[in-house]
Amino acid sequence: MGDSDRQGRRWRGGGGGCGTGGGYFLGFIGAAVYYIQQSDGFWEGVVGVLKALVWPAFLVYEVLKFVSA
Repeated sequence: MGDSDRQGRRWRGGGGGCGTGGGYFLGFIGAAVYYIQQSDGFWEGVVGVLKALVWPAFLVYEVLKFVSA
């Protein structure tokens, strides 16, 4: 097996999770808009942007809380 064969296999197998980055980005934008709209001041808006970065953790926490209840 030549060097080009090994490289070709490596590139053919890697396209499985291409959409996750775009989905996370859209979720970040939506969460940031939501949290900023809910804020009353500048610093609450800053905290809202930080919350938007970790929104999947909030989602998983709420789902697990719902499932275990």
